[in-house]
Amino acid sequence: MNNTVKKALTLVAGLSMITALGACGSSSNQDSSANSSSQNSSRTTSNASTDSKSIVIYFSASGNTKSVAENIASELNAPAVELTLEQPYTDDDLRWTNPQSRVVREYEDESLRDVKVANKDIDNWDSYDTVYLGFPTWWQIPAWPVNDFVKSNNFDGKTIIPFTISTSSGIGNDAEILRNLAGSGTWLTGHRFSQSASAQDVKTWLADTNNGLNEQN
Repeated sequence: MNNTVKKALTLVAGLSMITALGACGSSSNQDSSANSSSQNSSRTTSNASTDSKSIVIYFSASGNTKSVAENIASELNAPAVELTLEQPYTDDDLRWTNPQSRVVREYEDESLRDVKVANKDIDNWDSYDTVYLGFPTWWQIPAWPVNDFVKSNNFDGKTIIPFTISTSSGIGNDAEILRNLAGSGTWLTGHRFSQSASAQDVKTWLADTNNGLNEQN
């Protein structure tokens, strides 16, 4: 990958657990559920790279990831699939300030992080070339509910573009962590959106991302 692509795709910031779960305090049960450049805000976005078929897959705890995912899907005219859990989190489960809450216990005991996804088998999975994968970042790592999906699918021949939500910290090595779990696919560094990310922020980022993908091809 050339330096232009790397620069376009690595200007990111990830989601700290405090900001991610702090926003969850008043949320309902698991939702049915960028530092982006402001330049060229009138720029239009093409549907992924010209010859690729894209899908947006995401896990959302408080609704922030869901909002960005739906904007990405709308811009790409692509399907969006929300990952649902066999045992969904409740509001109390997500209270990061309570040392007895489910999410804190999972963080402190890695053996508890094997959270099962109910819909990890995606219809027509083999037909997609590009996967936009969204999730919160909890305690500076990808929210572990996404792990089951990543470990259970074959990403051979696919380009995976992670995205997360945060008010401050960077996306860090989230893509590397997920790539190691997947064992296949081309994982780009991805992007961090702020919790207040707008549809225009998404459009601008997608335009930059697609330009990079087209240059790579």
